Amino acid sequence: MNRIQGLRYNPYALLALLALLIVFVFGVLWTLIPAPPKSIAIATGFQEGLYYRFGERMQSSLKKEGVELQVLKTGGTLDNLALLADPKSGVDLAMIQGGVADVSQYPHLVSIAGMFYEPVWVFYREASFKGLPDGLTLLTQLKGKRVSIGNPGSGTSSIAKLLLETSGMQAADLDIQTLTPQDGAAKLAAGSLDAVFVVAASEAPLLNSFINLPGVQLMNFVQADAYTRALPFLTKVEVPRGLLSIESDQPRLSRQMIAATATLVGRESISPAIVSLLLQNANDVLKSYSRLQKPGEFPSINGLDFPLQMDSEIYLKDGPSFLHRHLPFWTAVWVGRFVRVAIPILAILIPLIAYIPALRDLSLRIRLSRIYAELKVIEGSAADPASREKNKQALAEIQARVNAMKVSALESKEHYDLKGHVNMVRERLKHES
Repeated sequence: MNRIQGLRYNPYALLALLALLIVFVFGVLWTLIPAPPKSIAIATGFQEGLYYRFGERMQSSLKKEGVELQVLKTGGTLDNLALLADPKSGVDLAMIQGGVADVSQYPHLVSIAGMFYEPVWVFYREASFKGLPDGLTLLTQLKGKRVSIGNPGSGTSSIAKLLLETSGMQAADLDIQTLTPQDGAAKLAAGSLDAVFVVAASEAPLLNSFINLPGVQLMNFVQADAYTRALPFLTKVEVPRGLLSIESDQPRLSRQMIAATATLVGRESISPAIVSLLLQNANDVLKSYSRLQKPGEFPSINGLDFPLQMDSEIYLKDGPSFLHRHLPFWTAVWVGRFVRVAIPILAILIPLIAYIPALRDLSLRIRLSRIYAELKVIEGSAADPASREKNKQALAEIQARVNAMKVSALESKEHYDLKGHVNMVRERLKHES
């Protein structure tokens, strides 16, 4: 017991205890603030689509930062949502077409950012609309026609159905076929289709299947402004002549179009460091996506279905953090984790350090009060001959304890006062004997 009591007043023991406490708290906080994963997976779309190509370019960019991005081929937006919502799928991110998701069904998903515009392209055979001098300009003109609205599970299919419904069209009003863009292009070329819906960015390779088809034109959405007001997730964009192919002069006239926004979506538990890394690299990748969007327009907070992830909002507003702006990714991650751990520890230790002098003073006063209580008992029985030897022995023990006490320079007065009072009691015992 005496050994333990001695350790309480040993500065080296106190420092060791403090160090152990810091290590323990640091370990707990370090565990609660996990490091970002070094491998993540993204659900994209068809291998020929821009979602997949975008994923590949992000994969190459992230690899330089020491993060592996697995790019998964899927059937499109609805498949991506199902994978992302399933915690056992291994999918961490997904490319989602704006306006497709029923947000209420996916309460744990968040938007990282909008990445690029995806216009609604409606390619049609001129021969099927000979009676229209301006060609196909209204979706209601598709009544009775053979139309591909995209394969099941794709964002194209969902948006095409929504646009037709908004236009007052019913499924029975036209011959609907659900084909992939490639199959739709083949049937359009063969004359077994009148029109094909495709929702894709202007840079998407799959649009090449439609560029040189003879007798095929691109619909001009003359009601583009009306659609963007009826469906706020849509944006009106201008497609200038020759945008798809200057060589083939496609389209041959400028077109008004409506576009959804391709969005990068993740789970709400996504690592803040990964969010910062994704946005920083996406910003570099998207510099080459310049056909429809203005420089710096994406990544964007506009046209999103899901709530914007908090760290994304900060990044898109203020840019990368100081650490990520000046340090390599993993260096910034570890420094950031250390800072986030150190701040709570300092918040705990600084008040404690301020109370150390008061605690030391209280500890000293408690020890002194106990000794004075013992001296009072000895002094009270000093005149009793039967207690004389017992008092002398008790006083000797007190003297030994007082001599062994270690106090700081500021506590020396109280220490020497106690020694003087012990001598006073000793003299009292001598006088009574």
